[in-house]
Amino acid sequence: MKISPKKLFVWTCDYSESTGEGKLARLFTKHLNKKKEFNLVFYQKKKIKEKYFSTFLGIIYCWKKFLKKERVCYLNYLPFWNFFIFIFLPPKTLLGPITGGANYSKSSIFSYFIRGLIFPIFYKISEFFLKFRQSNLIFSTDLLKKYLFKKTIKKSNFNFVIKNFFIKKTLKKKKKIDFLIYYRKHRNKENFFPYNLIRKLTKLKFKIYIVGDKLDMPLIKNCGFVSNNKVSNLQSLTKYTIISGENPYSFFILECLSNHVKIIIEKNMKENLALYKKDFIRLDFNSLNNIKKLKR
Repeated sequence: MKISPKKLFVWTCDYSESTGEGKLARLFTKHLNKKKEFNLVFYQKKKIKEKYFSTFLGIIYCWKKFLKKERVCYLNYLPFWNFFIFIFLPPKTLLGPITGGANYSKSSIFSYFIRGLIFPIFYKISEFFLKFRQSNLIFSTDLLKKYLFKKTIKKSNFNFVIKNFFIKKTLKKKKKIDFLIYYRKHRNKENFFPYNLIRKLTKLKFKIYIVGDKLDMPLIKNCGFVSNNKVSNLQSLTKYTIISGENPYSFFILECLSNHVKIIIEKNMKENLALYKKDFIRLDFNSLNNIKKLKR
């Protein structure tokens, strides 16, 4: 079948400006436009609450366009554990950045069973089928690198988000907020969330704002899900944030860096901080004396 070389259909289940998936989708399409390989890019925007269902719907849409002799791109939701995507997508489908976190909490039996035992098996199934697809794989981070064979690593690009997110420092404003923290109720991410540290901070009268899901704690201000512009404005008024997930270079953290926010990271967290090291502060979350030393 002869495929049109210029026309590209892009499937995306999330293209919003306020979610990590949406921001990643926008960053990748910007990357495609820079390459100028295609003169038309189409976005299939569907309001789908359940991302797992969107996987199958996206595959169907991609096949419809492929059979019409269009080039297709499956952009998101694209977790590495979902090998069904890599098995059933049309031939030569352009893949967006592959996502997934390799860290998990051993304190949660469910998390350990799924992420520690089941997911690594799924990763290998995905890796097997990916070798029959595009030669250049793109991963949003390098968290999954330790699960890959050397041959796969050689044909892959990692840390797409860090490499393509342009950090432009904004003008410094007077910092009125001590902490701005992004909170999501996610089974694995919650295992990394620093609840105890936040409780200590509230007792010390630090001014704490939360964006995202509501955090039921006294003496904090929940802002909810707000626009990207609102988040950026809050960041510009903030002194610190806390790495509350497994990825030290999430979109929220990178945007904080753009707004001169210092990043608090747990002292013993085994993360490779390759970039912007001077903006990260390693802190013993269990030491009240260390916490008290933070500037108001």
